[in-house]
Amino acid sequence: MSEKKLILVETSARHVHVTDKDLEILFGKGHTLTKKKELSQPGQFACEERLDVVGPKNTIKNISILGPTRKSTQVEVSFTDARTLGVTAPIRESGHISASAPCKLVGSAGEIEIPEGVIIAKRHIHMTPKDAEEYGVTDKQIVCVRINSERPVILCDTVIRVNKNFAPAMHIDTDESNAAAAFGVIYGEIIK
Repeated sequence: MSEKKLILVETSARHVHVTDKDLEILFGKGHTLTKKKELSQPGQFACEERLDVVGPKNTIKNISILGPTRKSTQVEVSFTDARTLGVTAPIRESGHISASAPCKLVGSAGEIEIPEGVIIAKRHIHMTPKDAEEYGVTDKQIVCVRINSERPVILCDTVIRVNKNFAPAMHIDTDESNAAAAFGVIYGEIIK
């Protein structure tokens, strides 16, 4: 594999992003997120706060909230999680929640029904403009990535996301990670 085309592959487990308003309903007036650990993307962090996500079929308990707060509340799950909840969640880029699946979120101080917001995150690669130039790709370009693990796979329909605040990494969900045996520190090769 060409060193220049290798990208770190990280598994993004189920998680929730919340608005300031929803955070206060779920955890109490004036509540702010408590940082547990930094994530690989600059400024992003896992929080101490956890929620239960309730669907028409089942509840998935103790799901992490990722900070900072966002302008829209959304739940990112795998296909397996969506089936467990009993919802039909579309594959979307983070933040694109229009006409997505509904659910109920339960926190320590309250609960809310969100009419949309449950998605399966489209696999993607974060890059800075400099990284994109080095890799010869552009924002919103669709590529394939070959993961040479114990169970090699090629994951196509992977969107490049370019922003000066990103760190280079590919994000896949737990279903994709399990299918590829993408455990530990693993790299993929971008194929255009």
